[in-house]
Amino acid sequence: MALTAVLDASVLYPLPLRDTLLRIAVADLYSPLWSERILHEATRNLIADGRSNESQAQRLIDSMQDTFDAATVPATEIERLEPEMDNEPKDRHVLAAAVAGAAEAVVTLNLRDFPRSVCEPLSIEAIHPDEFLLRLHRLDPAAVQAALVRQAAALTRPPLTVFDVLDRLAATVPEFATTLREGLA
Repeated sequence: MALTAVLDASVLYPLPLRDTLLRIAVADLYSPLWSERILHEATRNLIADGRSNESQAQRLIDSMQDTFDAATVPATEIERLEPEMDNEPKDRHVLAAAVAGAAEAVVTLNLRDFPRSVCEPLSIEAIHPDEFLLRLHRLDPAAVQAALVRQAAALTRPPLTVFDVLDRLAATVPEFATTLREGLA
């Protein structure tokens, strides 16, 4: 059975990282989870930064939910568990989603909001996307490389090579980008 991981809004916001994480999930290397609140937070930030408008943001959410129809953790379960979470208050809903969804991990750029002392007793690991992607790559290098090739092929405005995609990923997941670059060279 594939690893199950909650994707925090912080990793759904940067386009190259979001695209990579979701394409690797399509390859069945892990099962993504999120909540309506996580999706709303990610798209709210995209709109606020001018990277998206409301209709584009809604199409993004619709596409993610259509592709991963079992990924949304029920809000009622999250709300029930949220008061019991002891991590950073603004991110308690994320940890509650992980518990409710029986996830093994929370993939986040905000590791400080998910202290090990809080996550470990819940059998959940807060993990940076760089380490998460490296682990997936170690599990199945060919599938991860194929996902990146598909990602680059889908990007046509402007056209990008796999190495261009890796250059963009290097800002948030530098070790993963370096490892893939070496494997493709």
